[in-house]
Amino acid sequence: MEFNDQSFTSPDLETAIDREPLIISPATSLTEAISLMGKVRNLSCEVASDRPDSEFTIPERNRSGCALIMTGSKLLGILTERDIVRLTAEKLVFETVTVADVMTQPVITLANSNFQDIFAALFLFRRYRIRHLPVVDRADRLLGVISPETIRQAMRPANLLKLRRVRDVMSKNIVHAPATDTVLSVAQLMAESRVSCVIITEADEEEEILLPVGIITERDILQFQSLQTRLDNIEAGQVMSTPLFLLSPEDSLLAAHQEMQRRRVRRLVVSWNWGQGLGIITQTSMLRIFDPMEMYGTIEALQSTVQQLKREKAELLALVNKTG
Repeated sequence: MEFNDQSFTSPDLETAIDREPLIISPATSLTEAISLMGKVRNLSCEVASDRPDSEFTIPERNRSGCALIMTGSKLLGILTERDIVRLTAEKLVFETVTVADVMTQPVITLANSNFQDIFAALFLFRRYRIRHLPVVDRADRLLGVISPETIRQAMRPANLLKLRRVRDVMSKNIVHAPATDTVLSVAQLMAESRVSCVIITEADEEEEILLPVGIITERDILQFQSLQTRLDNIEAGQVMSTPLFLLSPEDSLLAAHQEMQRRRVRRLVVSWNWGQGLGIITQTSMLRIFDPMEMYGTIEALQSTVQQLKREKAELLALVNKTG
């Protein structure tokens, strides 16, 4: 089967790699690492340190949302926002440890020579349940990092996104909490459920439904920790992101993709039946459309539609010629 429409090409591989990830030394304190991760996520232009003895490198923009722990050219470990949530849930005293004490190791990497298409990265994401994948050369030297966010930013197949709906990839198994819960309990819920966000809800007793009023994400927990905030003393309702932008299940994935880009977020809440149904769509779930079988099915359906239109056109022309 051939299909040469350029609109259906996969994301550009080069632009899907974050070439300037945050790099820190194993001796960096966890509090300093969190501060650096928070800064590079929010600053649009950060000047890299030019000190030759600097223990870390601050990139212009850390698109991949993680910190890599390195000594020289050797990759030792990785620290992600999910790790920060997990450590928060464990009530770790952050001031007492270094990143070497808590980093994830060994690190799953992808050889650049094997990065011929986006499916290699997606396979490793799913197999190891990770969202950050360092890319290395033949000598195991770091080249950059791939993440669902960098892939989403590199997406080009607008027509493919138009064809699919939010309902196709959204999850209905949302994790929610009331606005009166503490941020610490929200972080613990996030860690226990292994999710990247918790939707904050209020109960509508008349309609017997839960109304989404806000959201707290892994990135929020990172920011609270960088400010050294007492998370057991703050209610979720005080710091949640609100108001929410709500998608409909019938919205196209292109609309979801564009809203994520415009709002600089990695997930959006889905609501239907006047709030009776709730779901979530994340940049990770959006990548399901790049599954080979999913793409094959979509393109096959599109080709079937094209053939049907051609037959109808031919029948219409035959009818016009016959009556003319």
